[in-house]
Amino acid sequence: MEAPTVAQSGALFYGDNLDVLRQYVSDESVDLVYLDPPFNSNASYNVLFAEQDGSRSAAQVKAFGDTWRWDQGAATAYEEIVEAGGQVSQAMRAFQTLIGPSNMLAYLSMMAPRLVELRRAMKATASIYLHCDPTASHYLKLLLDSVFGPENFRNEIIWQRTLSKGQMKTRLPNNHDVILSYARSAEAFWNSDAAFQPYDPASLDEKTAQKYCHEDPDGRRYQLTSLLSPNPDRPNLDYEFLGVRRVWRWTRERMQREYEAGRVVQPKPGGVPRFKRYLDEQRGRPLGDVWTDIPPLNSQAAERLGYPTQKPEALLERIIELGSRPGDIVLDPFCGCGTAIAVSEKLERRWIGIDVTFLATHLIKSRLTEAFGDDVEFEVVGEPTTKSEAERLAKEDPFQFEVWALSKVNARNADKGRGADRGIDGRLPFHEKLGGKTRHAIISVKSGKVGPQHVRDLRGVIEREEAEIGVLISMWEPTAAMRTEAATAGTYRSGSEGVGTWGEHPRIQLLTIQELLEGKQIDKPPGVGSFPRNWQEGRRQRHERRYITEPLFPHGPGEAKRSVIKRT
Repeated sequence: MEAPTVAQSGALFYGDNLDVLRQYVSDESVDLVYLDPPFNSNASYNVLFAEQDGSRSAAQVKAFGDTWRWDQGAATAYEEIVEAGGQVSQAMRAFQTLIGPSNMLAYLSMMAPRLVELRRAMKATASIYLHCDPTASHYLKLLLDSVFGPENFRNEIIWQRTLSKGQMKTRLPNNHDVILSYARSAEAFWNSDAAFQPYDPASLDEKTAQKYCHEDPDGRRYQLTSLLSPNPDRPNLDYEFLGVRRVWRWTRERMQREYEAGRVVQPKPGGVPRFKRYLDEQRGRPLGDVWTDIPPLNSQAAERLGYPTQKPEALLERIIELGSRPGDIVLDPFCGCGTAIAVSEKLERRWIGIDVTFLATHLIKSRLTEAFGDDVEFEVVGEPTTKSEAERLAKEDPFQFEVWALSKVNARNADKGRGADRGIDGRLPFHEKLGGKTRHAIISVKSGKVGPQHVRDLRGVIEREEAEIGVLISMWEPTAAMRTEAATAGTYRSGSEGVGTWGEHPRIQLLTIQELLEGKQIDKPPGVGSFPRNWQEGRRQRHERRYITEPLFPHGPGEAKRSVIKRT
């Protein structure tokens, strides 16, 4: 099987990132790594679309719920790392002595082999940015030292993610995250231009405002700087200009050009000429390692997708621009809702994203295709591509099967944090016109045997929910009795006066997994979309990419199944 070429933007993998890294990502092939690995005492990572009351589905946290518990699996992982020897082995033994067989040691035992694989995959010019909170940052820094070498430590970046709250009684509030940055080697790429922030004339710091205290009639700020040469022993630069003789920084010819352009001024008659240095021509304010200028996502943020640990795009833009160039490969092995992936696409980087839940990979696919439309094409690896593979997934993990099936019709799963699903596995909202009423298709997914009763139950659900369409997705072909029962539900007539009429759509629709694999979709009106449209605001103006011909995975993709996603 041929590897994906760089004519595609990237590759999205479903699966354990350790397995994916070992099977697919070749040595020294990645230019930048960003990761926000799960660790939180309340197990809130990788939970998509939590209920408003804070509850969440046990199935949703299953992927990482046991990651930081010390059990036999963690003990086995720890032993494998120690037995491999080297600096990482020594670090893990030190952790065991310090904190014992604890949940934190289980977490570090999960992280250690993944960091080793990431280092292997990184080019000599690559950097890694690990996002964490103070709960584990000090342990992770020591672990990173053992993997990359303390000499390759670059920064401990502090990002203020929330404002301080006043209800803390015994300690100061924890309102920051830590981003640990390491280089693969001394050759690591660094974009010095991105390490400066443009000045905002409306909010200058006091020192800068005092330096650039002059303004042109058009409002441009400037300061007057010296034109004298720091070396007085320059006979060729010793001349008289505007009645003043000095050893100047420039030749007479250049001095005259700048004077005619209005850049050389004489502050007062007989005064020493000086140079007008404009604020808007400077590189900007140097970026420090404490970032307070990027606010977190609040409940009203346009880019918010409902993912509890979603990071702002501005944060990822800064990191990606600091450590990579257009065309470089960015890898996020815990990609969650895909902010690093979406920003990489926006900044014209290639990318590799890995996540262990279909909740995440489905959200990322929708996010990319809605944001970039026809401009995005990428590989999806690890999803079922045959009915037998879908059957295997249903047996191994019924919840992941359900989410995968919903993703095939671009529907969002219904959170079941409060217990019973009330007959609803997923919803597909749609609009027949911009600003119009939100309409719904209700989806039920069944991997076992189905019969007419399931159709009757679904009809009752759509009537209760006042939905327009109900869809039953099943592993097996519906019976004749089921089709008869579905037909009795009638049709939904779309469109209205002044909007246009698009015809009639079966109110109850029966789809099989095989039909979904063949590309069949829900019969609904050609509405204006179901994904948050605010993502369109971030759509870039693309120019023709100048790709080289090397594949994204030079050594080949192994035997795992994949499909190509292209917006049509």
